[in-house]
Amino acid sequence: MITLRDVTLRRGAKVLLDRVSLTINPGEKVGLVGRNGAGKSTLFGLFNGSVHEDGGDFSRPAHWQLAQVAQNMPETDQPATEFVLAGDERLMATRERLADAEAALHADPDDADAGMAIAQAHADLHDAGEHDAVPRAQALILGLGFKTDEVQRPVNSFSGGWRMRLQLARALMSPSDLLLLDEPTNHLDLDALVWLESWLQRYPGTLIVISHDREFLDAVTQVTVHIDQQKLTRYGGNYSAFELLRAEQLELQQSAFSRQQDKIAHLQKFIDRFKAKATKARQAQSRVKALERMERIAPVLAEADFSFEFKEPPNLPNPMLAISDASFGYAASPEPKVILRQVSRSVLAGQRIGILGANGQGKSTLVKTIAHDIPLLSGTVTEGKGLAIGYFAQQELDVLHVDSNPLEHMIRLARDSGPPAREQELRNFLGSFNFSGDMVAQPVGTMSGGEKARLVLAMMVWQRPNLLLLDEPTNHLDLATREALSVALNEFEGTVMLVSHDRALLRAVCDEFWLVGRGEVRPFDGDLDDYQAYLLDESRRLRDEARAATAAAAPPPPPQPEPARQRQQAAAQLRPLRKELEKTESRMVVLEGEKQALEKRLSQSLPPAELAESGRRLKALGEELHSLEERWLALSGEIEQAGG
Repeated sequence: MITLRDVTLRRGAKVLLDRVSLTINPGEKVGLVGRNGAGKSTLFGLFNGSVHEDGGDFSRPAHWQLAQVAQNMPETDQPATEFVLAGDERLMATRERLADAEAALHADPDDADAGMAIAQAHADLHDAGEHDAVPRAQALILGLGFKTDEVQRPVNSFSGGWRMRLQLARALMSPSDLLLLDEPTNHLDLDALVWLESWLQRYPGTLIVISHDREFLDAVTQVTVHIDQQKLTRYGGNYSAFELLRAEQLELQQSAFSRQQDKIAHLQKFIDRFKAKATKARQAQSRVKALERMERIAPVLAEADFSFEFKEPPNLPNPMLAISDASFGYAASPEPKVILRQVSRSVLAGQRIGILGANGQGKSTLVKTIAHDIPLLSGTVTEGKGLAIGYFAQQELDVLHVDSNPLEHMIRLARDSGPPAREQELRNFLGSFNFSGDMVAQPVGTMSGGEKARLVLAMMVWQRPNLLLLDEPTNHLDLATREALSVALNEFEGTVMLVSHDRALLRAVCDEFWLVGRGEVRPFDGDLDDYQAYLLDESRRLRDEARAATAAAAPPPPPQPEPARQRQQAAAQLRPLRKELEKTESRMVVLEGEKQALEKRLSQSLPPAELAESGRRLKALGEELHSLEERWLALSGEIEQAGG
């Protein structure tokens, strides 16, 4: 088990954890949660050995194998399958030993030690799973969203996000007793995320995961460890159970609870309003349940030190957008690359639309075109009079300047887009988004992903949009900020179009869904549970199509005469016998080598205890060899009788 006893952890002069104690038992799946900067990643460093305790005692079983996702961007021309396979260090080391032994035997065909080493390496390879290593690696690659024709592509040919998926697959390929995952869902779309949840639910070792995706934590963890005010608190249960337990604790703290009443009342106001508006549609009912959860954990939400709201839009054109026979894609040369065709949809005032679909199907292309980031290829997108778009790009740096600070961004925005404001007013506004003191003068390039995301949100709010286009807005936000965004979006009077793999946000905000896929945009009649079922069906359909295409491309086997069929049947019957015979022979070679080494050792002068132990081992080897020889004779007889 993993144990911390009175452990203190510092980052520089700052104390992150002060005399904390914790036990994590073998096989437990643990979610590590807390605000950004609370010390989650530093605690991970303690678990993986890159950070050492500043006080107290930390222990982890010495024999445990550790797996984690490398944070560096892989730069290699290795094929994807080979790169992922290399995550199994035991398998790679055994392959290397086999190659060395084969080279030694090639150099000296009479080298008996090399022959024994080859036999041992073959046995070790079998134990390490060499027989199915490539299919296991490719199952991981395909599960994380790659296509079948991409499993042998060079790693460097993929974009950064896809290369990080390969890093994740490589970590999952590694045999481990302890798996550490720090924000594993950041580069995944919803179908890959669902697959990862299923894989982790079957993982037999100890899992510790940092994530700001509450539904992912609910699906894969049974224990939650909360970092707050330099302390660790262990809760039995997943993230939702932790929320409820923590809400109950906070309610018992009357002094804190009294300060929260105004915020709770504010939450209750919009919960009541939106529940009253909800229709009987499944999407709307899913949203009602999400709002009811907010109602139950109101004290936790009220405790958060960050909240914001979108200003009331000056007008609400209706319809906001009218899309007619439109093609979306990229104006490449010589031919444009069309991703979505013949799209005709309307976007009305007050709609809350979740945009679903796998990566690469066109979700971001649709949003970028509506945001005027890329041109429309054909057809029309007619905007309502007075439309004001607030756009959150998936890559925040698309709209931020790395050398400018938050105040400079706001000054430029107020000057160019309005509304105009004095510098002090802008400083006060940034303070409401937790940019206070020296942070307003800190260059954006030195900020964390969460801080950049908060700045983009602040800039959107300032512009008083009536249409919000949000492309993966939660990638770098902690759980408290995600809840604040959910509350703000529910209070927003305008229209929301949301692309996100955060199912909790989609459930809480969206009343309807569009499905982007197979070159079209169509309504999705169902909720997120229905969408997950659709993803599984779609995955099966694609696998069946791939199998059918492979079968169609292969030449049909020539008709065989009856004797050939009989020989084929006999060969099929002989195959398992031959395989067992080879395995028996390999084991006999290994044992003979060990027996010879022991006999040589027994000829030397040994201490009595070692002499006795060696004698016992020699007897056991003799008995096992005798049993294997009998089996070898029996197998040889069966093969001979079968005509082999």
